[in-house]
Formats: sequence, structure tokens, C-alpha cells
Amino acid sequence: MTDGEDTIEFLGLNFDALRQPELLARLCARPPGAPFAYLVTPNVDHMVRLHDERAVHHNALWRAYEAAAWRCCDSRILAALAKLRKQFLPVVAGSDLTQALFDQLPPGTNIAVIGGSIEMPKQLRKRYPGVEICQHRPPMGLLHDRAAMDEAADFAAACMASFTLIAVGSPQQELLAHRIASRTGATGIGLCIGASLDFLTGEQVRAPVLFQKAGLEWLFRLGSNPRRFWRRYLIDGPKIFQLWWRDRARDGATGPTNTDG
Repeated sequence: MTDGEDTIEFLGLNFDALRQPELLARLCARPPGAPFAYLVTPNVDHMVRLHDERAVHHNALWRAYEAAAWRCCDSRILAALAKLRKQFLPVVAGSDLTQALFDQLPPGTNIAVIGGSIEMPKQLRKRYPGVEICQHRPPMGLLHDRAAMDEAADFAAACMASFTLIAVGSPQQELLAHRIASRTGATGIGLCIGASLDFLTGEQVRAPVLFQKAGLEWLFRLGSNPRRFWRRYLIDGPKIFQLWWRDRARDGATGPTNTDG
């Protein structure tokens, strides 16, 4: 499922060829009462996980990404690898998109948040007065807790919020979004946004702009919390180059081109 227009196939996944302003305009123009649709922002970590055929949720995760209405690249590394294949992959960082969305929400907009700290709704209301926020905090181990996943999906469907921000990390947030979409009567737009709300409220510090533009945000996060991120960035992340090389070899170093930009 896509929002329409052009998509760019890269490493087996179709990405939307939308820059942030155009994407944001489409999200805000969608009627709040429309059937639930969701956005995912694949990065290196996500793509490596998608291609891990040993993962328990491998097939379900592919279905969740393929069913997303919008799939936007959230990695300058992915964009650089695509460029080597003469493909232009616009980067839409989930954190930037989340802030831009909040900055233009009119008063009275109903937002549902799944995940986050107890203090998060209070901090968001303080920064964005007039926005209505309801929150559900699933238990730890959500990925392997079917009852908790169902409870979170039921919460989102019952809220009927204009936007549902799913902040429980990947891959559980994408699987949860897919589950919400299966609920009869679920409406609005879901955004799988990871730690974006933590950056917005200041609970986590985002990498300086220089690191972001250089594609080194991962290095800043690794340095900030090596115990949490060492495996993701030093063991799993580099597998993306093997995936890229294998995909390139399979396509005979040709593949589709998209040089707009």
C-alpha cells in the first residue's frame, strides 16, 4: 500500500519519493476520520532486520512495512548507498517530521501516544498548549506479549485520534501499527517514530546538526550510550554493506534509476 505517486525500490523495499514538506502536507490534508493508515521510517537498523531470515517475526515484519501507506528513508547512509546505484532516495528523518508536525498542529488536535515516559504528555502539553494528548504505556516485552499488543491496538482504535504516535521502538512499533490497521473502525494516521518524542521533550539529546548532515548521528548515539547501542551500530549495522553488495550483484550492477533531486 502506498499513498500514490512514485516509489523507489531499494534493497527489496519500496520507498516513497517524497521530501518532508510534501509528505507533511499530505499527512495534514488527510481527513481525520479516514481509515487508519500508518507511516514507517526505515533506517539501516530496520533494513538489516528485515533481511534477517532467521528472525521470528521476519515475514510478519515484511508484511507490516509493505502495508504501510508511507515508507520514508530515515538514513543518510541508505540514501548514500542508493545514490551509488544512481537512485535518489529523499531522507525524511522521523525526529524532524515529528517536530514539524507538532509545530503546525491546530489547537484541539487529538493525539494518541503509545509508549514514552509518564512525564511525556505533560511536557508535550506544556510545549504545545491546546493539543489534546492521551497516552498508553505498554509493558516491557511488548514484542512477545500478544495480549499487550492487542491492548495497545484496541487503545489506538478507541482513541480515534487524528495522529497516533507509536514510540515503542522497532520492530514492535511497526508490527503494532499493522495490528491497529486491522481493527474495525480504527481511524487517523499512525507514525512509527521511535525516540522522536524523547528528542522533542528533551528526555534524550539528539546529535548536533553537523553529525546529522554528515550521516554520523549513529556515532553520536553510540558515544552517548555505548552499552545500549554497541551491538546495533558495530555488529548489526555494518551488515547493510553486505546487503547492498549482494543486491547490486543480483541486479547486475544496473537496476532502476531515479536521479530527480
